[in-house]
Amino acid sequence: MTADQIRLDQPTAGLQRLAARFGGHAYDLHRHETYGIGLTLYGVQQFHYRGSLRASQARQVLVLHPDEPHDGHAGEGGAFAYRMLYLDPAAISQALDGASPPYVSETVAHDEATARVLDEAFVDFPQALEPIAIDALIDRLADLMARRSDGKPRRPRGSVAQRAATQARDFLVAESHRIVGSDELERVSGLDRFTLARHFRSAFGTSPHRFQVGQRLMRAQAMIVEGVSLSEAAAAAGFADQSHLTRHFSARFGVTPGRLAALSRRG
Repeated sequence: MTADQIRLDQPTAGLQRLAARFGGHAYDLHRHETYGIGLTLYGVQQFHYRGSLRASQARQVLVLHPDEPHDGHAGEGGAFAYRMLYLDPAAISQALDGASPPYVSETVAHDEATARVLDEAFVDFPQALEPIAIDALIDRLADLMARRSDGKPRRPRGSVAQRAATQARDFLVAESHRIVGSDELERVSGLDRFTLARHFRSAFGTSPHRFQVGQRLMRAQAMIVEGVSLSEAAAAAGFADQSHLTRHFSARFGVTPGRLAALSRRG
């Protein structure tokens, strides 16, 4: 039986790649603040999503939206493998000239054009992608998602709201090592916390808080994959202790930090 494994690279310019295989249970229920666009390589990949049990088979593409809970496990056949691109909604919006990120209702589909983009993204994995290759991938995926979107692209937000949301987001990225207060975001953005939260979700598909916790968790994730101890990773990412990290980590990635460390070590 093939051993379970997760391999991933460092998130760069709004994109992160993951390749994994599982023989049974893969992920507990979780959600993240990015898009997940995946390609099943073999087997049947099953997951609960938006009230239904979905299944993706070989060469089928799945699209998961920000803040949508989902899990993962093997279906018929007992094992599956897949590749996934995690995409920052802000990068998708930028590629669409500032329009709100698109919504694709068909979660699993035969979409050979998108499948080919994912194939290209993993040609040299886990070797780092070149910057202009990342730009091209995001541009093509944004276009493909917009074509499959349920409705017409929503117009770009007003310049003031867009600038405020972007300033808040940039600040949260820069301060990803610590907890940021609402008053700080109000000063940075120039908007009250509730107006900012509304514009932030419209622009980036999630709340400022979930985005900021996600940034800290990705910081911890990268350290764990590199072999840093869980307690050190928790402290470096601004969590009170290892148990605090574990609770948030499981809710974001669907696996505990300890399981990720073990899966990352397997060849």
